This record gives sequence, structure tokens and C-alpha cells, in this order.
Amino acid sequence: MSELTFNEGVKPGGLTSGTEIRILLCYLLDNIPGAVSRTQLEEALLGEALVNYFALAESLAQLREQALVAGPDDALEITKAGRTVGRTLAHDVPRTVREAAVRGLIRAQQYAAKAAAHHSEILQLESGRAVACSIQDGSGQLFQMQLYMPDTLTAEAVREKFIESGDVIYKLVLAALTGDKRLAQQSLGQLDETEGKAL
Repeated sequence: MSELTFNEGVKPGGLTSGTEIRILLCYLLDNIPGAVSRTQLEEALLGEALVNYFALAESLAQLREQALVAGPDDALEITKAGRTVGRTLAHDVPRTVREAAVRGLIRAQQYAAKAAAHHSEILQLESGRAVACSIQDGSGQLFQMQLYMPDTLTAEAVREKFIESGDVIYKLVLAALTGDKRLAQQSLGQLDETEGKAL
């Protein structure tokens, strides 16, 4: 592939060198607690425009070949040799890139955790779309609602927002139905905090 392909979609200051990308991946897998999936890495690094998709895929494949990363795509693990690379060479990657990558990966992990509890599905209707939202807890289904949306774009926005803030939306509905103004104010404050973090 051409170098141009590897630069496409990368913001100024992002990584275009395969070596730097491999170091960053080792650094991330060494420093982020819990399981990290390939999807989360892609969402974090592409979402921050730090790397190109093809460069990321090639770098990850090379790390596997070099036995620096192991495990299936849904639970990538750093090996002892990979940990050494990440710790020894981390400063070869700009600090701003490392920090943005960590923030992006933490957001991707949080979103995945919320998606496991806050279920949201777009249903096709004869006219428009419906978004079916529900919250699961240990004993079963805690909350369920279905909203009509006029088009797919709006339905996708509602689906994403429910996954991100389903617990707060549930509290707001509960506050409205019970007349609990204090709960409503607290929940609106939480919603504002979520909006601030997304910006």
C-alpha cells in the first residue's frame, strides 16, 4: 500500500509510522486495565483520527506475528515481550497522542459496558423507524420503551444516546412519573455532565 493510504484520515500530529503505531498499541494494552477488544482499539484510535485503519490493521497483525500481542480479537492481551516494548519505547510516541489514545480507549470500553446493559435496537416500520430501548439488570428486564422516529438518522442518534445515557433517561422517566423533582434535577445534572464529557 502507498504511504498516502496510510496517511488518509489521520489528523496532523497523528501517527503514520508503523513502528510508532505498534509501540502505541503495546503501550495501550499494557496500561489499560481489563480486556481490550480490536473493535475498541479501532473505535478509540480511528475516532481520535490518530491512525489510519489500514495502518492499524497491519500493525496489529505484525504484533501478533512477533508474539507481542496474543488472544482473540475480543480479548487482546499484551505478552511479556510486548510489555517490554510498550514500557521501553513509549516516549517515542508523542505524549499528546498517548493521552488521546488512552482517553479514546477508556470511552470505547465504557460504551461497550453500557451497551451490555442498555439495549437499543432500531426497528423498521412501514413509515419511519422505531427505537426499542430496554435496561437489563441481574434479575431481568428493568425498563422498556419504544419510540417512533421519522427517519433512520434520527433513530440512530436516539439509539446511541440511549446506550450512552440509558440509566439517566430511566431516572428521568421515573422522576416524571412519580413527580420527584429532586430526582429530576439530579438526573438532568448527570445528563449535562455526560454531554460535557462527549465534547
